[in-house]
Amino acid sequence: MKKLVIAAAFAAFAAGAASAETVRMGTEGAYPPYNFINDNGEVDGFERELGDRLCEIAELDCTWVTNDWDSIIPNLVSGNYDTIIAGMSITDERDQVIDFTQEYFPPDPSVYVALAGAGDDVMNGVVAAQTATIQASYVASSGATVVEYATFDDTIAAVRSGEADAVLADRAALADVVAESGGELVFVGDDIAIGGGVGIGVRESDTELKARLNAAIDQMKADGSLSALIAKWFDGKVVNY
Repeated sequence: MKKLVIAAAFAAFAAGAASAETVRMGTEGAYPPYNFINDNGEVDGFERELGDRLCEIAELDCTWVTNDWDSIIPNLVSGNYDTIIAGMSITDERDQVIDFTQEYFPPDPSVYVALAGAGDDVMNGVVAAQTATIQASYVASSGATVVEYATFDDTIAAVRSGEADAVLADRAALADVVAESGGELVFVGDDIAIGGGVGIGVRESDTELKARLNAAIDQMKADGSLSALIAKWFDGKVVNY
C-alpha cells in the first residue's frame, strides 16, 4: 500500500510536467564523501550521485553549481541556484530563512578530532569548526574557544599546524581523515548529537520543486536505493527506511 501511495503521488507530479525543467543544484564541492571535486574538475560524491538520481526520477534537467559554504544560503535566496544539496543539517534557524525537503541522510553525530596523544582537555581549548555550521555554534556555546574557518580542509590543517587543539565536525566527514592520517589524528571523547537529518534546501516559494523532490526521495527510500547509496559512500553504513 505504501508503494502504491508513493507511486500515485509521483505520477501526479510527473503528469503536470510537459517537459523536463532545468534545476541548478548548489553544493560546496569540499566536504567528502558528501560532495567534492574529482580529478576531472567535476562535482562528485554521495550527493552528486543522489542528486542526479533524484532529478532523473522527478524528470528534472539538473546542472551543478559550486558555492563557498559561508554564503551558500544567501546565494540560494538570491537566485544563484535552485537547491542546496551539501550535507546541510535541517535546523530551526536555517528553516526560518529557507525551506527543506525531508531528510535524505539521518542525523550524523559530530565528534572531536585531535593529534594523537591529546587528552580530553582539548575539547575545552581552542576548537576549529567550519564557518556557519552547527558545530561552530555548539563550540561557542560550550565555553571553549571556537575558531572558524572557511573550509573543512582548513579546520584539519589548523589542528595539524597547532593553531587549534581539536576540530569538531560530522563523524562521517572525519572518518576518512582519521583513517588516512596514519595514526597522526584520533577521535577524542564521545559522539555528540547536534541538529537534525540532512535535507535539500530550497527557497520557501518553491513549493512545487520541494514536492517533486520529496516524492523522488520517497521513491528511493521505498525501493531501497537510497539505503544502498548511503552504504556505498559511507563505508557500509546501514540505514533502513
